[in-house]
Amino acid sequence: MKPMAHLGVGIGWRPEIADAVERLSGLDWVEVVAENVCPGHLPDSLLRLRERGTRVVPHGVSLGLGGADRPDPAKLAALGERAVALGAPLVTEHIAFVRTTSPLLEAGHLLPVPRTRDALDVLCENVRIAQDALPVPLALENIAALFSWPGEELTEGQFLTELVERTGVRLLIDVANLHTNRVNRGEDPAAVLDAIPLEALAYVHVAGGVERGGVWHDTHAHPVPPVVLDLLAELRSRVEPAGVLLERDDDFPAEAELAGELAAIRAVVTAGPATPAAASTAGATDTDSDSGTDSGTGTEPRPVEESTRTRVALGQAALLSALVAGTPVPEGFDRRRIRVQARALAAKRADVVAKVAPELPVILGGPQAYREAFLSYAKGRPMTSGYRRDALDFAEDLLIRDLPADPAARRRLTTWWQDRAGAKPPRRIVRWARTLVGRAA
Repeated sequence: MKPMAHLGVGIGWRPEIADAVERLSGLDWVEVVAENVCPGHLPDSLLRLRERGTRVVPHGVSLGLGGADRPDPAKLAALGERAVALGAPLVTEHIAFVRTTSPLLEAGHLLPVPRTRDALDVLCENVRIAQDALPVPLALENIAALFSWPGEELTEGQFLTELVERTGVRLLIDVANLHTNRVNRGEDPAAVLDAIPLEALAYVHVAGGVERGGVWHDTHAHPVPPVVLDLLAELRSRVEPAGVLLERDDDFPAEAELAGELAAIRAVVTAGPATPAAASTAGATDTDSDSGTDSGTGTEPRPVEESTRTRVALGQAALLSALVAGTPVPEGFDRRRIRVQARALAAKRADVVAKVAPELPVILGGPQAYREAFLSYAKGRPMTSGYRRDALDFAEDLLIRDLPADPAARRRLTTWWQDRAGAKPPRRIVRWARTLVGRAA
């Protein structure tokens, strides 16, 4: 595998902190959530950063390469378009599944894949499909998890190592996720770092979280704790990473606090030499990675049998249905942890819908009234598409039930829904909404 290009120390670009990011001194690069930018209409802030020579890497969250289905060609094309528009040296995604197609369900979150031979075979084939479709190299991130799958056949280190050997894909190691999995799944971060091929390291994520009731929540909304910086130092003792990036997605602190966290990360990265063999991979300029071979043998990989995909699909569908549709928890899972995950998914869903449709909490009488109404709706209506569709479905559900009770609020909600739903066939929901318009007028 060829050495990775040097990136330096960076931060996740978010619209809420765009001005602060531009002012941060010594910033080498930024990462942007790929689904949040449009190639033809890049934010002015990102354009200015690019003009200054700051590298921008798109970070995808919706491919679901660990899912049972083959990657969606449209999603792959969209990710590739963003890489080209941003002039990115690589793109990144996650080792996770995010949806099922039978039944059609969306998690709205990154969920862990079982570390089994079946799941690994499916993941490797999906990764090779993605590599063939993307215009730049791909790196995949280890995710944080609240629970483990029963009957796993491989350790995290074995799973990641074999993935790299069979596909040539790069790794994006999130040290905050390693800590999360230490608390939640009893996994040893040092053992993972010892086992994986660090020559495949693309870059590193660092983020904050919080522990509640013995569960670590990877929030990206809290300061980076010392224990995560210690894990960064553990990784740094083994290899000189080409890049390290601070993630922050909510409850954004003052600019000085962001600068302080970046300074702490930089201090760890520059603290001392890595082992000579690992350090020799840093500072190079070639980001190409090997791909399309199986286990480094140069032979063409065997196609995954459909029966294998079916087995993976059945397991993932049973789990996701329990998480978002209230069906029984599959045998072997920790039921308490699955309940915690289900509540976390519903809460995240409510939060994201409020962000993509900020008018809804206002119309419904404030954040608390909105949240109660949304969580009640979510119990019986799993998400089957994106968050914008979810916001429209939520509004439709309220209107069908003659809610909100206040006629003026109901009129505002009806107008809001009509403005965004666009022309539709006269289904029952549409007919009912039209009736409500007349009733509220």
